[in-house]
Amino acid sequence: MEFLELKDFLDYKVEQYNKPNFITNDPVCIPHRFSKKQDVEIAAFFAAILAWGQRKTIINKCTELFERMDNAPYDFMLQHSDDDLKGLLGFKHRTFNDTDLLYFVSFFKFHYEQSDSLETAFLLPSKPIFRAEYLEEKTEQALNYFRSYFFSLPDFPRRTIKHVSSPLQKSTCKRLNMFLRWMVRKDNKGVDFGLWNTVQPADLICPCDVHVDRVARKLGMISRKQTDWQTAVELTKKLSEFDPIDPVKYDFALFGLGVEEKF
Repeated sequence: MEFLELKDFLDYKVEQYNKPNFITNDPVCIPHRFSKKQDVEIAAFFAAILAWGQRKTIINKCTELFERMDNAPYDFMLQHSDDDLKGLLGFKHRTFNDTDLLYFVSFFKFHYEQSDSLETAFLLPSKPIFRAEYLEEKTEQALNYFRSYFFSLPDFPRRTIKHVSSPLQKSTCKRLNMFLRWMVRKDNKGVDFGLWNTVQPADLICPCDVHVDRVARKLGMISRKQTDWQTAVELTKKLSEFDPIDPVKYDFALFGLGVEEKF
């Protein structure tokens, strides 16, 4: 497709999929069950981290998880007792188990005792990452910083490291980029939340899962042979040609084409 033809096609698909009925069958439905900012952040984070496998299974496992927290995750993180933690034992989704879950709870308790938003966990204390002077590297630095901060508590389980990726591992960071999309984009279409203000939509990197990757390659938007962090950056740069202010809105188009239309 020519540039304008491809842009018009993708813009049309964004409008088709970026609407409330997208929520029903997607893990983003989990944070939409909450209204308090911190509940939304925690629910969104778990929904993103657990987002592999069939979407129906992901939604069911997240539902189970928050039922174990009496559907009040923020209160649970700050006020849980040892007996409350016992109620989490036995939780499992794929390779994520209760050992991982208990550490996640420890991290959230630690973080929310000193900050009222999870956004600060992505902001390097010594310098403002999300500023123009950092250009393409700012999101990469933010994700690398977040992972090091997340595992900064003493005696974290080694096995849990695999559940939080970063560009340093050459990962596409699909789950964290999806979480950031949910928290940052402000388009009032009812899917993404737009709760955060320091991180901007133009800073985001497109979540590059198997569906997005496959469709983007078919459309000639990715030339890199492997699928890694640089692939996600390459795709986002291409999407920025269509909309430099909000390139990641095209995640809806690429994902919808892959999952719903088997493009």
